[in-house]
Amino acid sequence: MRKHTAWRFGVALGLVLLLAATLLLFPPYRPLAATGTHATATARHSYTDASRPDPFSTDGARRTVNVAFWYPQDGDGTFPLVIFSHGGLATETSNESLCLELASHGYVVASIGHPHHALWTRDEQGHTTFVAKEYAQELQREDASRDKERSYRDYQQWMELRTDDINFVIDAVLEKAANGAGGLYSLVDAGRIGVTGHSLGGSAALAIPRQRDDISAVAALESPFLYDIVGVANDEFVWRDAAYPAPVLNIYSDSSWDQLGQWPQYARNAALLADASGTAVSLHLPGAGHFSLTDLSLASPLLTRLLEGRPSDRDRAAYLREVNRAVLEFLDRHLKK
Repeated sequence: MRKHTAWRFGVALGLVLLLAATLLLFPPYRPLAATGTHATATARHSYTDASRPDPFSTDGARRTVNVAFWYPQDGDGTFPLVIFSHGGLATETSNESLCLELASHGYVVASIGHPHHALWTRDEQGHTTFVAKEYAQELQREDASRDKERSYRDYQQWMELRTDDINFVIDAVLEKAANGAGGLYSLVDAGRIGVTGHSLGGSAALAIPRQRDDISAVAALESPFLYDIVGVANDEFVWRDAAYPAPVLNIYSDSSWDQLGQWPQYARNAALLADASGTAVSLHLPGAGHFSLTDLSLASPLLTRLLEGRPSDRDRAAYLREVNRAVLEFLDRHLKK
């Protein structure tokens, strides 16, 4: 009896410690309050691309992409469409505060959960897809300073999956809007489209104006121009020659700002620092690191500190508000003129 009681006590203690650790890493979290005049609504939809097999499927299943929407609930007329792509290991709600903020100021925001690239994403039927082990291993081993050939192959693969997802979602939403599907689709202005993203998702967003001519603005949160790398020669990346075709905002934290001229995959970002055209904006927001550009800084300040390797010099909510305000002002300039 004593042994059984001790075993039960040990299990209970373990569960308490696990719960305490979970609450410590992920305390109760709410996104930032939106500042716009529109009340907002949310929706979730899954779209299946009948023309494309899922590269992670072993049975030829078609690629299904999950999308979380934020949009003006009380809006009349139509609003610009903004697509968001999450970071390398994140979810479609990783920048929920930004999505809410944009929706409250008159945008229809579609944030994509890229199956097998997201930590997890859930479709309309409630099926959850977790990150693929091989993809997570690719992210972990990638090092452009040591092996550019391997990095280039990884970049091509990642960009193909992400940009195919983004293009498919844009086309699906525009088709539903054109066919009178109603609901949130009736709010979409097909003539005003922007793309945004964080980290790897921002890299995919930066690729989209290279692939289609209906994109009016891009906002990337600490993202290299991976799609613009077209090869490797003499152990150096070879870059696309054509000028960037859309207004672009690149936001950087302390994690990358001083490294732009040293990290090979950021060479195009470094070159844009000298751009005087006014269509390329490079903004350094000091005092915090890479994950402070997302809602993870609110959902888990401790994990954010561990991942960034340093405490933030800024109030995390205030820093994220500054990020969101910069994106909103840029998109307003180019999508609401």
